[in-house]
Amino acid sequence: MADSGSAAGFTRRDLLKIIALSGGGLALGWVWPARAETNETPAPRRFEPNAWISLHADGRIQLRLARAEMGQGVMTSLTMLLAEELEAGLDQIQIEPAPIDPVYTNHLLGEQATGGGTSTRDGWETLREAGALARTLMIAAAARTWGVPESECRARRARVHHADGTSHLGYGELAAMAASLPVPTSVVLKDRSDWTLIGTSQRRLDTPLKVRGAARFGLDVRLPGMLHATIARCPVIGAEIRGWNAQAARAVPGVIDVFAVRHGIAVVAETSWAALAGHARLEIDCRPRVNTAVATERLRSRLHIGLNGRAPVALREGDVSRALAEAALEIESVYEVPFQAHACMEPMNCTADVRPDGCDIHVPTQSPAATQELAQRLTGLPPERIRVHTTFLGGGHGRRRELDFVHDAVELSHRLGQPVQVIWTRADDLQHDYYRPMTLHRLRGGLDAAGEPVAWFHRVVGPSVLARRDPGRIRDGIDPLMIDGAASLPYRFAHRRLEYRRADTPVPIGLWRGDGHSHNAFATECFLDELARAGGHDPLALRRNLLAESPAHLALLDRLAEHWAAPVPDGQGRGLALVEATGSRLALMAEVAVEEGRVRARRFVAVLDCGQVVNPDAVRAQIESGIVFGLTATLKGVITFSDGRVEQTGFGDYPLLRFDEMPEIESILIDSDAPPGGVSTIATPAVAPAVANALLALLGRPFRTLPIRL
Repeated sequence: MADSGSAAGFTRRDLLKIIALSGGGLALGWVWPARAETNETPAPRRFEPNAWISLHADGRIQLRLARAEMGQGVMTSLTMLLAEELEAGLDQIQIEPAPIDPVYTNHLLGEQATGGGTSTRDGWETLREAGALARTLMIAAAARTWGVPESECRARRARVHHADGTSHLGYGELAAMAASLPVPTSVVLKDRSDWTLIGTSQRRLDTPLKVRGAARFGLDVRLPGMLHATIARCPVIGAEIRGWNAQAARAVPGVIDVFAVRHGIAVVAETSWAALAGHARLEIDCRPRVNTAVATERLRSRLHIGLNGRAPVALREGDVSRALAEAALEIESVYEVPFQAHACMEPMNCTADVRPDGCDIHVPTQSPAATQELAQRLTGLPPERIRVHTTFLGGGHGRRRELDFVHDAVELSHRLGQPVQVIWTRADDLQHDYYRPMTLHRLRGGLDAAGEPVAWFHRVVGPSVLARRDPGRIRDGIDPLMIDGAASLPYRFAHRRLEYRRADTPVPIGLWRGDGHSHNAFATECFLDELARAGGHDPLALRRNLLAESPAHLALLDRLAEHWAAPVPDGQGRGLALVEATGSRLALMAEVAVEEGRVRARRFVAVLDCGQVVNPDAVRAQIESGIVFGLTATLKGVITFSDGRVEQTGFGDYPLLRFDEMPEIESILIDSDAPPGGVSTIATPAVAPAVANALLALLGRPFRTLPIRL
C-alpha cells in the first residue's frame, strides 16, 4: 500500500519513531510534530496516547484502536495484525480508543473515520510495522542484556527466549533497556509461512463484553448530573417550525424545560422516559409546508425525465450508437431503486458535557475527528480541550458518519451547562435519515447473430451524494460515488458508454452500505441476465465469456461452477451476481422460491476473493451480515413520501428480515497473497440482482424494481 502524506507533510514511514517515556516503559507509534514538541510530562508509569502501542514495565501492552467497532470485527482483526508481528497473544493486549489526531487518519478516507470496508486495508501495513518494530527492539534489548547475538533470540507470547532454552525475559522487563536503544531504520515483517494468527479464525474480543453486558454503547453512557433530551423535528421536508404548544409536555413528571434549538424543539428531562413522554405530547406547527409536493410518485416522475435527452458521459469505449444500430437484436430495460433507510439497531444518540474549560463527547460515531471539529465550531473551544470518546456502535452503515445527532447534544449541553444525552426515537431515526438515494437506470444492449453482447449502454439517473458531502470531487457534472460499480464493471464489451444524469431532490441523502454499488449492481447484473436469456446463453457461461481477460474473476466463477451445475431444488430458481468493490470480488448465487405469494430466499453460496484473509470467521460473518442487510432492502425495506413527509415510522411499516426468514449461507474464501480488501460492504449489493435473477429463471419474467413485488 502506498504511503500517504500526513497533515504536517510527513509520510507515514517518516513518522515511525520510538519515544522513550517515563515510568520504565516504551511507547511506539506514529509521532506527530504537534505532540512531539509539547512539554507535557506523562504521569508516572503511564504513557501519553501518542502511539499505536504502549508497553509498560508491569508487562501490560496497550493498543490504541483508531477505528470504530460497529459489528464488523475490527477490534479483533486490527489487534491480530499488531499481535502477529509483536509476537504476543490476543489475550495479552489491552485495547483503548485512540485520541483524535492526524496520526490516526484513515488514509483511504482522508480523515480519522471508519467506513467503506477500509479499516483492515488501512491498518495492514501500519499495525504490522508497529508490532514488528516493538518486537525487534525487545529482541535487541534481550540480546544486549544477555551479551549474546540477536540471532540467538526469539520472541513468543510477549517474552524473548534465548536459544539455550533456559533464559527468557518478558517485554515489561525489557522495556527500559529497549527505550535506550537506537531506532532501526527498517524492520523485517514475518513471512506468511511463519504467521500464527493472521489467517486463522479467532474469537472476537468484543463478544465477551457484549455477552456480559459490559460493552458500553452510546445509550449506556451515564455521567454525574446528566440530563436527557429529545428533539422534535418538523416531519415535513424543508418546512420550518413556526410555533409549538408545550403545555402537555411540560406537565410530564420529570420534564425540566422545552425550548427551540437549531434542529427543532428540545424536551429536556431528568430521565429518558420523561423526555420521550414529553416528546410524544409536544405539539408543533410546521407551516408553511413548502415541500408538500414531495411525494414518491412526483420524485419518480422527476427522475424519469432524466432518462431522456443528453447527459454527461463518464466512460466511452468504441461507438455504442453505431454498434446498437448494427446489432442483430437490441434489448432495453429501465431499473428502479428506491430510497432506503439505515435502520441501525441502536437509534442515533450522543452525550455531551460542555464546560468552560473543556468538552467531552461520548458518542457511537464513525467520524470522531469530524465530531471534534463540529464541537470546536459550536463551543469555540480549542481542539485540545475537546475529547471524543467513541463507544461501541449499534450499527453504522454510513449513517454514523453524519453529525446531526452530535450537534443536538453539544448545542444543548453548551446552553444548559450540564451533561446532556440526546436520544432519538425509532420514528425520528426513520423519518430524519440521510437515505440511500432513489435512482433510475436505463440500459441498452446489442447482441450479434450468435447472441453475444457487443454493445453496452448505461445511464444512471439520481441525486448527487457528494454535492453535500464533498462537492469538490464532482467533475464535469459526474458524481463518482453515484457511478461506483458501473464505471468499474469488469466485463469487456467492444462498445460501451456510461452516463450520469444528475437529478437532485429535496430528500436528504448520504452514504449507505455499498454506496453506488448498491444500486448499480442491481441494474447491471440483472440486465446481464436479460441479455443472456435473449441470446440463449447460460448466465454463468456468458459472464465467463465476458471475463475471459480477468483470471481473478474467472477463479470466482470456477469455484461457484459446481454449485451452479447441481440440480435446482424443485420449485426454486437459481440466479447469480458478481460484484467488485473496495479491493475485493464476490460471486453470489441465490436459490429462491415463491411460497404463499411471497418470495423466500432459501440458500446463498458466496465465493469471495478479498486478498489476504485476516480472520476467516469474521469475514464469513460479514458476508452473512451483508446478505441479511441486502435481503431486507431487496424484499422489504422502502422509504416513501407523501405530503412532504416520510410515511414509515417504525419496524411495523419498515420491516426487517426475521429469524424464520434467514436463508442458508455457505461462504467460500479464495486463498490469496494480495493485501486485504474490504469485506463489510461487498455482499449487500450482490443480493438484489442474485435474487431477481433467480426469480427470472423461476418465473420467466424480469424484476426491475426494488423492493421486489410479485
